[in-house]
Amino acid sequence: MTATVHPTTADAQARRGGAFRRRLPVAPYLQAAPLALTLLVFLVVPIVTIVVVSFWDYDSVRVIPDFVLTNYEELLGSPVTWKTYLNTLRYAALAWVFTLLIGFTVAYFLAFHVRTVTWQMVLFLVCTVPFWTSNIIRMISWIPFLGRNGLLNQALLGMGVVDRPLEFLLFSDFSVVLAFVHLYTLFMVVPIFNAMMRIDRALIEAARDAGASGAQILWNVILPLTKPGIAIGSIFVVTLVMGDFITVRLMSGGQSASVGLMIANEIALLHYPAAAANAVVLLAVVLLMVVAMLRIVDIRKEL
Repeated sequence: MTATVHPTTADAQARRGGAFRRRLPVAPYLQAAPLALTLLVFLVVPIVTIVVVSFWDYDSVRVIPDFVLTNYEELLGSPVTWKTYLNTLRYAALAWVFTLLIGFTVAYFLAFHVRTVTWQMVLFLVCTVPFWTSNIIRMISWIPFLGRNGLLNQALLGMGVVDRPLEFLLFSDFSVVLAFVHLYTLFMVVPIFNAMMRIDRALIEAARDAGASGAQILWNVILPLTKPGIAIGSIFVVTLVMGDFITVRLMSGGQSASVGLMIANEIALLHYPAAAANAVVLLAVVLLMVVAMLRIVDIRKEL
């Protein structure tokens, strides 16, 4: 026995279905609207504002709304700017190398040598303990350790390793890079550890059964599958170092410069348009570096 549907009822249902289908495409936009609005207000608007201000003029006491290229001409035409950017890139490269070596080693140990998940979590939390305090406090804590009369120099003198205190340990490029590595290594450990935990252990067993050595397994199996995590950690470390200024100021004793410190000094002098132009150039440089990393490694595998 088949049920019959009154034509009027069928038409009404068809109209409601059509109206529902017409309204349906709006739903995804409504769901994305809060995030889009947040990004617009807290990301796009500030960046646009910085770009606009970078073309303004200024004197010693005021900012003059205008459209001039003086800020970019002075910035890009100064040899000091190029030296500062090269110095900042050097800090970023050294910090990236050491954080990658330490982060990969720690993540490898946690992922493949610690057998139980409980101990993996415990040791991982131990790695995060230093991050429970302020970055400034963690940096200042190096001063009594690395100073001329600090703990390290006193220990080396006491053991007879050196006959006089080492001067390069503090207020130097060495101390700046050391502080960067101390501050940002965890940003390399986390994504690499996450990538390693996703590796199918059957692949490693298959490589071992095929006669591959530990080094071959590491180079041909683990490292390629960990590249997305390495890329994410590299983006974190490089962008943080490029924009940092307080670390360079404290750990170099004012003897070294970085782009972030140069921008901070311009802001302190109320040279806001010059600082904005410097920020725009720095943003462009960092974006180019991130794009280059994304072209080399597809991090969508990790997301």
